[in-house]
Amino acid sequence: MSGQTLTDRIAAAQYTLTGSEVCRAVCKATTHEQTPPKKKHLEYLIQATQETNVNVPQMADTLMERAGNASWVVVFKALIATHHLMVHGNEKFLQFLASRNTLFNLSNFLDKTGSHGYDMSTFIRRYSRYLNEKAFAYRQMSFDFGRVKKGADGVMRTMPVEKLLRGMNILQGQIDALLDFDVQSKDLNHCVLNACFLLLFKDLIKLYACYNDGVINLLATRILSRVIICYS
Repeated sequence: MSGQTLTDRIAAAQYTLTGSEVCRAVCKATTHEQTPPKKKHLEYLIQATQETNVNVPQMADTLMERAGNASWVVVFKALIATHHLMVHGNEKFLQFLASRNTLFNLSNFLDKTGSHGYDMSTFIRRYSRYLNEKAFAYRQMSFDFGRVKKGADGVMRTMPVEKLLRGMNILQGQIDALLDFDVQSKDLNHCVLNACFLLLFKDLIKLYACYNDGVINLLATRILSRVIICYS
């Protein structure tokens, strides 16, 4: 596996000179090195989203800029870092992403530099679609399905039926986009793809829990309606 390129070091140095430690951390997390974003860089960025004096739009824009790179490695790591912050960062990061008219425009991304480039480009296109859908769902619902409370007194279990029906459609769209990633066990022999898969797998568990709560709410509402009709 190749290490950091001269381009990576120059990009990080430029942000060091301008005093933007957050953007420097983004560059460090999205190098050409074929390894997942390093934990220390992700933790730094997560903590940065909690600070009041950190420019979250600048952080997000830097990640978008890295996702516009020609290298599948840099793009994939930018998507993973973004996803990580959507899940573990302060909610204001996700709020900002959801406020944008467009997020990732990678439906035609293709790295032709080798067989790995072709294979990974397919997953990048699918992954970016899911992250777009995740941001879209937040914009429509004003909350993240992965973050809301689950169970008997959870958000989906106590939601009014009209809003619930709309929410279930949006949730279904997010689940569909995730399942469309469609990775096979034979593909999970690359550490970058593995890092992405782990985030998606954890998201899927939370999304299904929300979906289950929504179905229970709908069934309970239907049963209650029948009882009321019978006794009216």
